[in-house]
Amino acid sequence: QKMDQTGNRNTSSKQLIKTVILATIPVLAGYLILGMAFGILLSDNGYSVWWALLMSTTIYAGSMQFVAVDLISGGAAFLSAAIMTLLVNARHLIYGISMLGKYRNMGKAKPYLVFALTDETYALLCSEPPEGINRKWYYLLVSAFDQLYWIIGSVLGAFIGNVLPVDTTGIDFAMTALFVVIFVEQWLTAQDHIPALLGLGITLFCLALWETEQFLIPAMILIVAALSIRELFRGRRKGT
Repeated sequence: QKMDQTGNRNTSSKQLIKTVILATIPVLAGYLILGMAFGILLSDNGYSVWWALLMSTTIYAGSMQFVAVDLISGGAAFLSAAIMTLLVNARHLIYGISMLGKYRNMGKAKPYLVFALTDETYALLCSEPPEGINRKWYYLLVSAFDQLYWIIGSVLGAFIGNVLPVDTTGIDFAMTALFVVIFVEQWLTAQDHIPALLGLGITLFCLALWETEQFLIPAMILIVAALSIRELFRGRRKGT
């Protein structure tokens, strides 16, 4: 009976890991490529493999890590870096709220789950784990595997960038290209296009008023304000 119980636990663990790997394969494909792009860009700015490992372990924010390369290499002021970080990652505050119920009984794993919640991990965890799979361990392993993929990609890219001569022209556009694809996909699937049009219009407006190095922060502030005001009026309409 003890041997059966042990065997059942081992089989359950293997099934859990297999399920997580199969679920995260799309993230693996994307994170390895984007992580390598980040690592190569980081090495091109004179930073070692250890910087890639440190940033991907402690920051773990794909788009912000690309932005951080320019902030660090350009000697950006602390306040500017802080505001930029807050605005670039502001979307986490929005979709993170929807995970409060799912993370309610996660115990000691909860802080890491909150830290490791990226766009792609959120997309995977929105759906329920397969039947018979422990919810807590599924959430934890999906989050950990996704971060591991990003770390491997960024470290590998930094190593390649330090060892081989790599032309990095245009490589910093990788994350921009990803967000363009996400924008197109959301445009095709969403019924409400007003948020997308607001974001695009405000961005173009700010780009016309400010230089390319200065328009992003005011654009994101105005976008957040416009969307907040819109949701406020929508809430009042529903209340009436």
